[in-house]
Formats: sequence, C-alpha cells, structure tokens
Amino acid sequence: MNPERYILEWKEEIFSDAINVNPTRVLKKEKKAKFVSMTDLHPFNKIIQGYGFRDFSGGSKFINNDTLMARITPCLENGKTAFVDILDKGETGFGSTEFIVLSAKEGKTTPHFVYYLATSPLIRPTVIKSMTGTSGRQRADSDIFNQISINLPSIPEQEAIVNILKSLDDKIELNQQMNNTLEQIGQAFFKRWFVDFEFPDEEGEPYRSSGGEMVDSELGEIPKGWKVGRLEGIIVNFDSKRVPLSSRERALRKGKYPYYGATSIMDYIDDYLFDGIYLLMAEDGSVIDESEHPVLQYIWGKFWVNNHAHVLQGKEGIPIEYVYLLLKQTNVKHLVTGAVQPKINQNNMNNLNVVIPPEDIISNFSKLVGCIFEKNRLNSDEITILSQIRDSLLPKLMSGELRVNVPESVSP
Repeated sequence: MNPERYILEWKEEIFSDAINVNPTRVLKKEKKAKFVSMTDLHPFNKIIQGYGFRDFSGGSKFINNDTLMARITPCLENGKTAFVDILDKGETGFGSTEFIVLSAKEGKTTPHFVYYLATSPLIRPTVIKSMTGTSGRQRADSDIFNQISINLPSIPEQEAIVNILKSLDDKIELNQQMNNTLEQIGQAFFKRWFVDFEFPDEEGEPYRSSGGEMVDSELGEIPKGWKVGRLEGIIVNFDSKRVPLSSRERALRKGKYPYYGATSIMDYIDDYLFDGIYLLMAEDGSVIDESEHPVLQYIWGKFWVNNHAHVLQGKEGIPIEYVYLLLKQTNVKHLVTGAVQPKINQNNMNNLNVVIPPEDIISNFSKLVGCIFEKNRLNSDEITILSQIRDSLLPKLMSGELRVNVPESVSP
C-alpha cells in the first residue's frame, strides 16, 4: 500500500478569516526596538536586508513569523514583501507605517504559507487594484482582505508546499550570503593593496611595512612609481555613447533580457541594451549610501538599463573588478550637484582624482580576485535559475494546480 496519498479537500475561506491582518502587537512608547524601513526590503526577496534601532513612537508592529507587505506605490507593485525572523524570542519590532502585517491563524494557516500566499499572483493583483490616493502616493486598503476569497489546503499540505518553496529560497539566500562574503574578501584585498599599500613587493613582502619607498601626492603618500590621475584615465563611460534602438527592436527585445531600473539603480524607461561585463553606477545623487559611496552593480550578460545610470567598463588593461572595488572605496558625495534632482554627471565623475598603480600591479591584483568574481557570477547565475523555478512553481502550488504528496500518517 502506498504510504502517501493526495489530500484533495481544499476549503474556501475569506483571506482575513484564515490570516490575521495587522494583528495586535505590544510595544511601549519610547521603548528602543529594532526598526525596519521600506529600504530594508528588496523586491520578491524573503529576507529582511537590515534594520536599525529607534525609540518606538508609532508604525507597524510585528514579531517573528509575521509577514511584512508594502502597501504604498511603487513598493507594492515592485514586490516588497518579507518574512520576519530577525527578532529575539519574545521581542517585538516595528517599522514603516506603509507595511501591512500578516500572520498565521492557528489551525488554519502556517507562517511561511502566509508569506508565500502574500507574494503569489492569487493575492497581489487584487491588493494592487485596491490602491487609492493621489498619484505617486497611492496605498492599498487593508479592508480588501475581507473581500478576497482563497482556497486553503490542510495544514499538512501547506507544510509540504512550503518545504518545496522554502528549500529554493534557502538555497538562494545561501548563495547571496556566499556572494556577500566573496565581495568582503575582494574589498579586503583591495584595501590591503591600494589603500594600505601592502601589495607584494619584488620579494613577495608587504610593500609599505617592508620599507617600500613612498612619495607625496595631492591625495597623500603613495608608492614610488604610482601616480594620481583622473578616473576617465582608467574607465570608459558609455553615458553618452549609447545607440538607441528602434521602437520595433525595443518591442522585440524587451522582456528577453533583465532590466536594471527602479529597485536597484533608477526608475526610468530603458532604451539601451548591453552585452558583456559592466559596472552600473547610479546617476541620481540621492541614492548615495550612508557611507557616502556610490550605489553600484556589477552586471554581466545581456541586459537593459535606463538612461539615468552610468555604464562603465575599464580601459584596456584595467579589469572592471578593479574599477568596482575602487569606487566602492571612494567617497563621491562631493560630486553630487543639483538641489531638486541631485545627480552625478559624467563630467564630474570623469574628473574624479584617483591613485593609479602601474599596470603590472593591477594585472597581478586581477589574477588574485578573478576567481572571486567568477564564483560570484556562478552563484548569481544559479540564483537566477532558482528564482525562475520558484516563481514558476509558486502560483501552481498555491492554487492547487500542482499538488504535492502528503504522508498519510499526518493527514487529517
């Protein structure tokens, strides 16, 4: 006898009868607690990317195993929804007033199932259509959850569905953590070689601490034989060298390749297609991060990009990985101009003074970090594939179109 069987019965429920919407959470006024902002959520990413500490004065309150769903445009449309697992036992956190908080109801739903349901096309389009308000500040109405009807599997089948989707998300998160570690290693190597000047000398010893000769420059002491030059001496900036495609070509190619815009660099309509390994840098000066370094993305393959981002490559003999790590270390806040629309224009960026090592030093460094970035690319390619599999399975599993086996021993 087959020890497993399908549980066929799904029960129709009103969303708010099966899932708590903005449940009561206790947090005293002025109590310092973990705070999650809207920027701490990334589109269609289960993981909360960071948090701070603030004195509680208002906002959405949540505990572990809750789901945070953006309710304001464009964050809701972009898919900003995350699962809370950053708190200690018994701890309550809070966040943006623009979050809807969802939680499981005992005996009806499980926490992870709630998260996946909230990200599924069974729910999102209806919530998006409920948005009202002035242009640019539209918000979803929480009352919409009193009107949405869902077909709900049993708890054992919910857990089986979650096991499939969560295994994919766990692998995606592991790859992302690996890439974060790889980048930290690359930055540590860059700092040692090009900030501390402890690159290997001819004897293989750290240059500066082994008595390597230093000379004065406008950027401080640098190794003898190095120079100070403008950034345009080592990069090619495609900002003014793009060739627009015809409307027909754009129509044919859009949707075929990734587009980098609203959530990572900027939010404008793309006109240009690139192929290769590039570095994207935000032109919008308002997205300089807290450390005053630019928002950068290391991109490879074919991709679309809007016309409000700098697309960079290294000149001959200058690997883009070197440019990426250089700009990660460089304060560019002073390059930002414009009050109404802050931006880093191409001329200001090209005139940025940087320390330029001899080509053999850059070449040796490229060999050192090349394997790091190659592994980063392999991990990221796998993330793309896993995300596509998850996104394909999600609506089928959540609707019951694709069923999963549930052990008979745990069936109701």
